[in-house]
Amino acid sequence: MPTVTLGINPLTWTNDDLPSLGGATPLETCLKEGREAGFSGFELGNKFPRTPDALSQVLGAHDLALVSGWYSARLLERSPEEEIEAVQDHMNLLKQCGAKVMVLCEVTHCVHGDQQRPLSQRPHLSDEEWQRLLHGLDVVGDYLKSQGIQLVYHHHLGTVIESQADVERLMDNTGEGVGLLLDFGHLRGAGGDPLAIAKRYSQRIHHVHCKDLRFPVLDAVRNRDKSFLNGVLDGLFTVPGDGNVDFLPALTHLCEQGYQGWLVVEAEQDPEVAHPLTYARLGYRNLRQLAEQAGFDIAA
Repeated sequence: MPTVTLGINPLTWTNDDLPSLGGATPLETCLKEGREAGFSGFELGNKFPRTPDALSQVLGAHDLALVSGWYSARLLERSPEEEIEAVQDHMNLLKQCGAKVMVLCEVTHCVHGDQQRPLSQRPHLSDEEWQRLLHGLDVVGDYLKSQGIQLVYHHHLGTVIESQADVERLMDNTGEGVGLLLDFGHLRGAGGDPLAIAKRYSQRIHHVHCKDLRFPVLDAVRNRDKSFLNGVLDGLFTVPGDGNVDFLPALTHLCEQGYQGWLVVEAEQDPEVAHPLTYARLGYRNLRQLAEQAGFDIAA
């Protein structure tokens, strides 16, 4: 029976893209409450120290592991060699603190961090840009693999890889060095099917974000042509089991295919509206229940 470990992203407490959300919340509060809720590890956010010793110390004080950390790639603007140079500090931080995967997203021309630009204005790639991105990801992914880190590509609303068709084109035209982060909320938000992606690419899914969506809010965001961040403020996302996404079919398939890694609660919310510790506890309880229903063992 495959074993998974449950982690959380600090977005429950504090938002890097919209600093007004939880801006005054200390990192210590995030870590203390995340551990109290039951989670074994955290992904990085802007408030975390960026040197291995300091990061290990602050996580170790709460008996937490480093899950991974987001990296903003710009392979449409710089060469693979320049990207490899740019990623060094982040890669070394992950390596020295025990993380096995790097969450990477191409952010050139993205709109998800711009409150004034609606999701409908997200960038689309020309065939030439596709070739450039695919080649760059292969080079960077192979390099990271040689360093003991698995690249996991984060398809994301408002970016160049958003739809299921985008994910399929990405995965069908890259090698093993390019893994996939399956994000339930972002895939359903783009009209995709998590089970279909899990079935097609289970052996290349090395990381999972369990982000739930409220479908009525998604409909309103699309119909009123709103930005990603305004969707966040409207309550688009929540923790697993509190929205409308059906997690069980894809999680069950991943379990059957032997997935072993992290399942991460990641839910951008306004902490003034969604009390962080309450939602962290709810997310842990619901995700643990889903994972056990799917057939996974849960690491202590």
